[in-house]
Amino acid sequence: MASIVRARFRLLSSLVFALCALLAAQHPARAQTKYPERSVRIVLPFAAGGVADITARIVAEKLSEKLAQRFYVENQAGAGGIVAARTVTSSPPDGYTLALLSNGTAVSVSLFRKLPFDPLKDFAPISSLGFFDFIFAKGANSPFKSLADVIAAAKAKPGTLNVGTINVGSTQNLSAELFKTAAGIDFAIIPYRGTPEIQVALLQGDVALTIDSYSAMKGNLADGKLRALASSGAQRSEATPELASVGESGVADYDVVSWNALFAPAGTPPEIVGTLNAALRDILADPDVKKRLLELGIEAKASTPREIYDRLKSDIGKWRAVIEKAGIEKQ
Repeated sequence: MASIVRARFRLLSSLVFALCALLAAQHPARAQTKYPERSVRIVLPFAAGGVADITARIVAEKLSEKLAQRFYVENQAGAGGIVAARTVTSSPPDGYTLALLSNGTAVSVSLFRKLPFDPLKDFAPISSLGFFDFIFAKGANSPFKSLADVIAAAKAKPGTLNVGTINVGSTQNLSAELFKTAAGIDFAIIPYRGTPEIQVALLQGDVALTIDSYSAMKGNLADGKLRALASSGAQRSEATPELASVGESGVADYDVVSWNALFAPAGTPPEIVGTLNAALRDILADPDVKKRLLELGIEAKASTPREIYDRLKSDIGKWRAVIEKAGIEKQ
């Protein structure tokens, strides 16, 4: 009887040992699962064709090549980026749905009474993609030769100059508000529905100046219909090295540089964030990618997750102050 019990015990022990060995063998396989194993979507809060969209498509193409899975862009335009943000924050934090956030995300925090998401808490930062200045431009027939001339004219006759921007609350519009404060001048900011209408107004002399992205004005700048006077960053941009900064034009402490970056839903595993960050560092250092983006006025540049998180946080505070000083009504 005792021998039977011992035999059964040995059999049971052997089975338990075999099961443990099997589980141990399977665990490393799970831990080493390769990411990505299927297609990854990048959700944009913008319509197709703009700076963010073109940037995202170039990066998605290169990520597809580098990580051997399809990365594709899904445009979900909507006020404040709410629609796109909801899509991403309601998706599993598994790296298969990513978000493009931008300087506009930082603006939205203070522009809206209540956003249904917190960009600092609901997203995991991955890396910046690119940075770009805005261009201060005039019509070709304008008598102004420099931004300093515009500032002098505004000081001589406060409130008489018109500056055209796209819609109230856009980064371009807020850049004009910040310029007014930083330069200590007064002028009327005229909002237009889009860049084409502003450029017509410039050519007709209805507005003296506009502030917009280089890519939006590139064609008319090349044709000589518009003339660039300054770029909005603290230093000259790599995209327009011949163009003086606003600071060089006599306005101290003026610095507006917009950006686009890749984020994931909060809770995304650090190893997935690390895989994407490493891939983006290689991609954005590639000379071909840098050249393609620079032609659009964008300086390709990767960052650490912490760096782009800090930039988002800093810009939220910066644009909150501009919005409150301008008295812009919350949406």
